[in-house]
Amino acid sequence: MAEADPRAVLEALIRDRREDYASLSRLIGRNPTYVQQYIKRGVPRKLDEADRRTLATYFDIEESALGGPAAEPRAARSALVLIPQLTVRASAGPGSVVADEAEVGRIGFDERWLRDLAGAAPTSLSLIRVTGDSMVPTLGEGDDILVNRADAADRLRDGVYVLRVDEALVVKRIALSPAGRSITIRSDNEAYPIWSDCDPATIAVIGRVVWAGRRLA
Repeated sequence: MAEADPRAVLEALIRDRREDYASLSRLIGRNPTYVQQYIKRGVPRKLDEADRRTLATYFDIEESALGGPAAEPRAARSALVLIPQLTVRASAGPGSVVADEAEVGRIGFDERWLRDLAGAAPTSLSLIRVTGDSMVPTLGEGDDILVNRADAADRLRDGVYVLRVDEALVVKRIALSPAGRSITIRSDNEAYPIWSDCDPATIAVIGRVVWAGRRLA
């Protein structure tokens, strides 16, 4: 049985999962037309190994479907993906000044669960800790949040994000206006003010929060 054309496979995935060429190109660190040129014009002739691996991870498919070598049995693979914990904290309050982003440890997540949750390559994910109470009850002091840095300003939509404001990191809820020309930044704790009609171009979006873990009292 003949193998499917990797370009046709990728194009079908983009169509079925409502993705777009430009976002996927940025995901692999290429110019916005790269994936479209690969599919439509055959340039490059085949995907770079790193690009292929990132796309296969994102879509949760075998690399062989995108032109890579035959996959080894799943049983032989590592069951866990290690995600770095960073010293930097995201404030759910006045703002946490960023001094450094050193790695202080790693936490293992099941590979398939992580792909289903984040839909991103593990290299785009990191764990940081929340300080403050402005996102209570959704997030509280000491919660660890998993941030998808590949899901940032170019794919902005309603949700919880880590933002850089001046030199501080904050975690807030973002809501896009119906017209799409401004955003509202709010805290889940109603005691905190709402930032209305913000220009998206003035907001440094670090990444989308896709998971949170907390210690129970």
